[in-house]
Amino acid sequence: MSVPDSRILLIQVSGQDRLGLTHALTQILARHQVRILDIGQALIHDSVALGLLVEGCNSTCDLLRDELARAAGELEVRITAASVTPDEYTRWVGNQVKQRYLVTLLGRTIDATQVAAASEIITRHGWNIDRIERLSSRMPLECSTPRTCLELSISGQHKEEEALRSELMRLTAQFDSDIAFQHDNAFRRTRRLVAFDMDSTLIQAEVIDELARIAGVGEQVARITESAMRGELDFQQSFRKRVGLLAGLDASALEQVIAEVPLTDGAERLISTLRTLGYKTAILSGGFTFFGRHLQHKLGIDYLHANELEIVDDKVTGQVVSEIVDGQAKARHLRAIAEREGISLEQTIAVGDGANDLPMLNIAGLGVAFRAKPIVRQSARHSISALGLDGILYLLGLPDRDVPA
Repeated sequence: MSVPDSRILLIQVSGQDRLGLTHALTQILARHQVRILDIGQALIHDSVALGLLVEGCNSTCDLLRDELARAAGELEVRITAASVTPDEYTRWVGNQVKQRYLVTLLGRTIDATQVAAASEIITRHGWNIDRIERLSSRMPLECSTPRTCLELSISGQHKEEEALRSELMRLTAQFDSDIAFQHDNAFRRTRRLVAFDMDSTLIQAEVIDELARIAGVGEQVARITESAMRGELDFQQSFRKRVGLLAGLDASALEQVIAEVPLTDGAERLISTLRTLGYKTAILSGGFTFFGRHLQHKLGIDYLHANELEIVDDKVTGQVVSEIVDGQAKARHLRAIAEREGISLEQTIAVGDGANDLPMLNIAGLGVAFRAKPIVRQSARHSISALGLDGILYLLGLPDRDVPA
């Protein structure tokens, strides 16, 4: 591609921001009837960086440079205007075919060491950082509950994707922060369904463990639960064994657990925001429907699939009266809900913490291991441990300014 009989200029502006700066500069460009090929601006602590790629000044480019130089003095900024050859422009256009990804750094605080480590990996693999944006709000120096999120837009060759992702994920063990690596594509911008595990994800406990504590069999059930979550036991067998230990428990214990078990921090903010934005939500849980229905009513969840605990004469029988929702059932329900909503799996998000969540995490467009067991964090492609559940909003690209407090 060439641009005959025209001149291309790369205009770069830096300095203290001021009201009307962009207007003053583009007025000059308008008088020379140039075409804007690209434009970008960033503002950091009232310091502005503005870049424009323009073409069409032809014989008036020198006059344009002179006007920009005078404007720089009047506006008290630095302006450079460098010529770009048609071949250089052609190479720039060709860069559009590169693969583009988003690297999201999340944590209570993000220091220079973490950014340096991530950027070193990105550079060593031959990828370029095209843009950095802070999604978290500005924080006072003294803040009791800090939270920081930086989103890096990078570009490079597809063949290096998995090696790059793996190295970035290893940084999560080195720093008290999380890293997500996503394709920057249309699906990432059009997620429509979020499916949650319930126990230790939406709520801060395993309901079956709480029931077992009340029944006096807490230690036995807890041991089985941990083994199952680590992937050491078949979920269905371990589940039936744990439920069996609850036989004879008074049904009033169910209401007691509902009253005592709190939501995970950030859960209400996340789901209310998702509802406002038109997302569908689902609970796909190996836990119990009695607690799932409570959350469904409280949070406005659209779909619920969990296990129905049998109650006879106000006593728990130790049996379930429905198909047990294991890992494969969760994945199957996620597919069915997506099909019912008329969306692709790429437009879904799945969130969970246990080994039985991996099937749905692996088929979702975005699978997030939330405060997960080590085996799950290692197997999932994304994880959040440093922030609350509403940290998922950052993975959707939503800055704090667009989300209710």
